[in-house]
Amino acid sequence: MEAVIEALARKKREILSLWIERTLDSYVAPGFFKTAKDPFANPVGSNITTGLTALFDLLLADAEIQAFAQPLDQVVRIRAVQEFTPAQAVAPFLELKWVVKQVFSGDQGLKPLLAKLDELDCRIDRMALTAFNIYSECREQLYRNRIRELKSGSSILTDAACPSALMRRAQQGESAGLEK
Repeated sequence: MEAVIEALARKKREILSLWIERTLDSYVAPGFFKTAKDPFANPVGSNITTGLTALFDLLLADAEIQAFAQPLDQVVRIRAVQEFTPAQAVAPFLELKWVVKQVFSGDQGLKPLLAKLDELDCRIDRMALTAFNIYSECREQLYRNRIRELKSGSSILTDAACPSALMRRAQQGESAGLEK
């Protein structure tokens, strides 16, 4: 595993770049998330970049799985409130296996290490399972909040139709009618 860790450290910039790019490509407007560097203007891109970088560093440091919780939460919490399925929400963590294999395959000196990635793959799988647990907790919290809103009556305030929502519904209704 030591040779794999050394190779990962040497290829860190290339692996992270491809991993972050593929993760941001899963969004509807990936161009903005990739180019806007200001964390206030682009909190999604900034948090994903920071979180994935921290996760990669933890993999290199052979950290305990508990250490992964904070950066996983940083990435998963964003994906949990968006319209991703559970599989789509945690897919970027499993994508790291593909990214590492792509980078190693492109380097003749690292190709022999491809057969030695089993332990890394197992660590990545555990990271993804932890991410799924965090995703589930986030979604459960969202549902509890929604139920609390409904019970308290505050949903009347939050669910009131604003003009842009009405326009969006009207456009969706028109496009649905055209498809028939």
